[in-house]
Amino acid sequence: MANPWSRAKRAFVLNLCVSVPQTADVDDNGPRTAEAATGGRRASSPSAFSVVSSPGGSAETSELQPRMPTTPTPTSGGLRLRRSLSRSSKKICSICLGTMKAGQGHALFTAECSHTFHFQCIAFNVKYGNYMCPVCRAKWKELPIQAPLITEHPHGRARVNPVNWSQEDGQMTVMHMLRRTNSTNQQHRPFSYFYASEPSTFNDDEPLNFQSVTGEIMQQNCVRTVEIKSVPLFSAIPKSVSQENFIVLVHLKSPNAISENSPSRNLNVAPGMLWSSRAPVDLVTILDVSGSMAGTKLALLKRAMSFVIQNLGPLDRLSVIAFSSSARRLFPLRRMTESGRQQALLAVNSLVSSGGTNIADALRKGAKVIEERKEQNPVCSIILLSDGQDTYTMASSWSRNPSTHQDYRSLIPLSILGHTAHKIPVHAFGFGTDHDSTAMHSISEISGGTFSFIETEVVIQDAFAQCIGGLLSVVVKEMQLTVESVQPGVQIVAIKSGSYANRVEDNMLSGSINVGDLYADEERDFLVYINLPPSEDTPQLRVCCTYTDAVSKETVSLRDDVKIERPETVESYTPSVVVDREIIRVQAAEAMQDARDAADRGALDEAVYILGEQRRKLTDSLAGLSGDQLCLALDAELREMQERMASQQRYESSGRAYLLSGLSSHSWQRATARGDSTESASLVHAYQTPSMVDMLHRSQTFSPSPRVPTQPIQPSRSFSVRPQPR
Repeated sequence: MANPWSRAKRAFVLNLCVSVPQTADVDDNGPRTAEAATGGRRASSPSAFSVVSSPGGSAETSELQPRMPTTPTPTSGGLRLRRSLSRSSKKICSICLGTMKAGQGHALFTAECSHTFHFQCIAFNVKYGNYMCPVCRAKWKELPIQAPLITEHPHGRARVNPVNWSQEDGQMTVMHMLRRTNSTNQQHRPFSYFYASEPSTFNDDEPLNFQSVTGEIMQQNCVRTVEIKSVPLFSAIPKSVSQENFIVLVHLKSPNAISENSPSRNLNVAPGMLWSSRAPVDLVTILDVSGSMAGTKLALLKRAMSFVIQNLGPLDRLSVIAFSSSARRLFPLRRMTESGRQQALLAVNSLVSSGGTNIADALRKGAKVIEERKEQNPVCSIILLSDGQDTYTMASSWSRNPSTHQDYRSLIPLSILGHTAHKIPVHAFGFGTDHDSTAMHSISEISGGTFSFIETEVVIQDAFAQCIGGLLSVVVKEMQLTVESVQPGVQIVAIKSGSYANRVEDNMLSGSINVGDLYADEERDFLVYINLPPSEDTPQLRVCCTYTDAVSKETVSLRDDVKIERPETVESYTPSVVVDREIIRVQAAEAMQDARDAADRGALDEAVYILGEQRRKLTDSLAGLSGDQLCLALDAELREMQERMASQQRYESSGRAYLLSGLSSHSWQRATARGDSTESASLVHAYQTPSMVDMLHRSQTFSPSPRVPTQPIQPSRSFSVRPQPR
């Protein structure tokens, strides 16, 4: 009997399909259905998607077909089908459904469980950590792998590279699963080839290439300008009157993703997605694949990741990290060209669920990818998804008695916190009702990212879509906003900026806000409190902002003077509805924080009362009486929070996560996914941008395959493609 290497040494042309479509046509010698090809059993892992490449290695399609776990029913018809096809099934690779005939140039691998596959098909499964037979789920002791290509034999004989074999595929070999003994419990565990193959230094990121887009950017030859406007609470105050804690609203709006005269405007591409009109992104996705993610959760996660991969541009780079009891990098930072997307889809499709949840190790691995990259795209961000609580780093009591952010700061590597450069925002997604929302919210808040609560499984793709819709439309980098007194006696008392760091100088003559990056068409509102002395001079304040255009790399400086009229007398004081609305929004966010503190102490009645009082203030406010849409949405959100505090059990399961997602959204003035409520959905849209709306529309109309999934995925009710007025 031939040894494994003898069976594996024949090379073959790359022709992969990492899962079984619902129907598949093969030649006349084999079955015509995927289930028949494997004797009525799904050929790949239960949560899988198909990725097909052409024989030459280029992608024919990058569409994915989600499949839910299926258990064959032992009907008499099914038994007859399996018997009739038992002989022909042996000629079919259960992974790609291609024929396995001798003499066709395809190397074959027969496992100890007697099932046979194309060597390269099964090698890709093993490469990404799947060590079980896709047909019978038996655990293997011998693994097929592709070792690095050896062009020169150690003894002087050259090894011939097989015909049509990619140079980076290397040679084929079979690795024995080594047994090692755990000194603590003396249990035998298999040695993982995947961890052994992970490089010690992540400096293998794919080089950037901006030469192809430089010409088009130069042709556009435009620097988009941020809109800056200052609005006082009252337009006029008598000159003989002094005013303390007078409120001035500073409003910012970032430019459009594409200028109106851009030649790319007429292309059939979403405005925010044109790679020549925005900053390229380095995106690191950190995905929880612990045992609780098994089944439908993992299937929907793979589908959501396939959507992300297919919407990244050729200058964007993606790295995929999976974590359970420990973290591993599945895919280095690689540009999402056609070949890059294909490899990323293969990596995502290889995900299997098992083990515990080690969020700290996952963040360290993500930070390592970012720290050690050789080149950097202008925008960098991390997406973190988890459905459980960290079972390795944090004490379980932290989840029962949530405390301050300092408890979770140790989870986040210093490089993410900006100790070496700028902060790397971690956009955290709490999946389901068992995740640690306090930890996930703290991680996002400390790093400058947002926290989204994915309450139901089917909205995960929409949540990802909304997030990347913003990340793929960054037009403003590193904005700094300053406020200066230009009139003697005018003092800056305080600045209300949510989670954006602000500073008021000791002399009270100037203050600043670190705004950071802005997505296209994104808006920010900040409240500045000042003391006005008796005077007849104008202006009183000067607002300046400085930022870098994300595409042209040019530095832009703007300013706006705040003018409050100082006549002899003022007949009537009419406050600005715009300013009053922002005051109400800030007060609502503060009430949410107070209610959270009370609820975490176990005082749910007090928390419900705090939210109720804020609802009454909102209803009696000028903006509320005018029927302002934002106020109506705020009232619906506060009512939803009250309902989710009806009992301690409900607050623990969903109320806290819903509230924290709302706090994240208001503190950063950025859209987050929030439960599955329909009544407060309009509030989410108060911060949505056109690029987010477009990406959500793409997600809700995303069809990986013309075939209908076994369990149709309904679009999220929490989102609408119609933007709401602010």
